[in-house]
Amino acid sequence: MPKTLSRRTVLRGAGVSLALPLLDVMSSSRLLSAAEATARPPLRMAFFYVPNGMHMPDWTPQKAGYKYDLPPTLERIADFQDDINVLSGLTLDGARAHGDGGGDHARSVAAFLTGAHPRKTNGADIQNGISVDQATAKYVGDQSRFASLELGLEASAQAGNCDSGYSCAYASNMSWRGPTNPMAKEIDPGAVFDRLFAGKSVKATKQAKTKRELFRKSVLDFALEDAKRLHQALPAVDRRKLDEYLYAVRDVEKRLGGAERLRFDESGVPDYPRPSGVPRELDKHSDLMMDMVTLAFQTDSTRILSFMFTNAGSNRSYKEIGVSEGHHELSHHGKSEHKQTQIATINRYHLDRFAYLLGRLRNVREGSRTLLENSMIVYGSGISDGDRHNHDDLPILLAGSAAGRIKTGRHLKYDNGTPLCNLYVWMMQQMGADAKQFGDSNGVIKL
Repeated sequence: MPKTLSRRTVLRGAGVSLALPLLDVMSSSRLLSAAEATARPPLRMAFFYVPNGMHMPDWTPQKAGYKYDLPPTLERIADFQDDINVLSGLTLDGARAHGDGGGDHARSVAAFLTGAHPRKTNGADIQNGISVDQATAKYVGDQSRFASLELGLEASAQAGNCDSGYSCAYASNMSWRGPTNPMAKEIDPGAVFDRLFAGKSVKATKQAKTKRELFRKSVLDFALEDAKRLHQALPAVDRRKLDEYLYAVRDVEKRLGGAERLRFDESGVPDYPRPSGVPRELDKHSDLMMDMVTLAFQTDSTRILSFMFTNAGSNRSYKEIGVSEGHHELSHHGKSEHKQTQIATINRYHLDRFAYLLGRLRNVREGSRTLLENSMIVYGSGISDGDRHNHDDLPILLAGSAAGRIKTGRHLKYDNGTPLCNLYVWMMQQMGADAKQFGDSNGVIKL
């Protein structure tokens, strides 16, 4: 069996490059470089955005500290209470009007990771700030295959008027490489899968994909010989880890293949064309994308990721959970009991999708911890109450213990008005970035 194995080892085949999860023989390797050793296991950061705020009475715990009672919405993640912290009192000043009038939805997304106040325009002269994920990627992005990944469930737009004179670039992008450079998100799980398991060259990757589709082969079929050789040489614990990982890859690939088939009615005629590789059912789409997040982190393909459930001000209905009215319209509830109930139902649905990811991450072991424990994941919105359009006391969760740096299982109440960017400074520092200030921060949050 191998006494040493580099963290960068991959299984290769024709047009396929299959990165490996963290194995014990990697952790014990004496041949690792200093950079690899300090990144063992690597720390990940991620940001998940939901639109239109929350029904806050069903979100905010009454008690601070440990063993707080879960309000109705957070009951959906009761199984993960010990893995998260609820953060209250954080504020996004850049999302406020500051004399610019309407446009809170667009500003709430544009400012969520930048802390900046975006210029009000629906033309080409957009102006925002660099986002925390991209600022951190400048320091540590070269340590993984992809400096960052930008994902979501609804496509980005780079032009148009989306919210009271604000460009659609603000409303549909939360990751910004620079003040005028929004990072479009990928919404097709198949496309993400292809990126994660691409070969050495574009030509080889395309050829392998064509063969897989023609002969219905898996990416694993192309790297099978390499996988068998490695499997035979590994100790028992690592063989089990490798088996679990390869099973997960094949399972995701099968589900992607199933999603790509057309549905047929009784006459054998397709009842709808499948759009751009994206599953029609939102829960299936979301779960596949969460699988991509898990694989991206598990294989150390990236350590930095952002994810938008939908774009700002989304008026999508959720008929799959009995909500036929539009999300945005419901968020302007005017204290209607019916509308607030519907909003809470949508909030719980989004949290269910997030809980699926938490479960996937917690099931992956990395050394003495789990993949979830080796992460720090922000979940929330840049609006608190959708009816008030307020940007203080935001609904924010922080999942994962950042490899033991955070004590989890608490409700932390900060003074209302504490900049959300104070949290981002702390996160950047944990990732190894030399950051003392970011956005509108006025200090570093205490966790």
